[in-house]
Amino acid sequence: MLKIRLARGGSKKRPYYHIVIADARSPRDGKFLEKVGSYNPMLPKDGATPRVSLKVERIAEWLGKGAQPTDRVARFLSQDEVLGEKVKWVQGNNPNKGTPGKKAQERAAERAQREADRLEAEAAAKAEAAAAAEAAAAAPAEEAPAAEAAAEEATEA
Repeated sequence: MLKIRLARGGSKKRPYYHIVIADARSPRDGKFLEKVGSYNPMLPKDGATPRVSLKVERIAEWLGKGAQPTDRVARFLSQDEVLGEKVKWVQGNNPNKGTPGKKAQERAAERAQREADRLEAEAAAKAEAAAAAEAAAAAPAEEAPAAEAAAEEATEA
């Protein structure tokens, strides 16, 4: 089975990739049949020189012979106008890959429970404070008419 894949080159911490046609059983940087492009991730995405260069005719020929692109190479090919129709790249095939692990889910549930308890305690404290404020406001209001009545009696006498 033939693969269209990346073969790494470049020095340490300065990657450079050749897009090659290789047997699926050969190692990543090992034997290949043909170089059909290059990818330089060190270049800026919107720079003057492109990060990806492809030999479109040769890639189309190898695709016709049954070569399968890897995910990253399929992304490059789907962005090309000529090869875009031949290669339909579907992003990701593992929907569970990004979900947190069991322990992380337990920690998140504990945090959510603590937050809910804290909000409930704050709401209870606010309700208690509001009830105390109402009681304090109602008590002087009841005393005020009695004080007014006593003041009226004093003025009448």
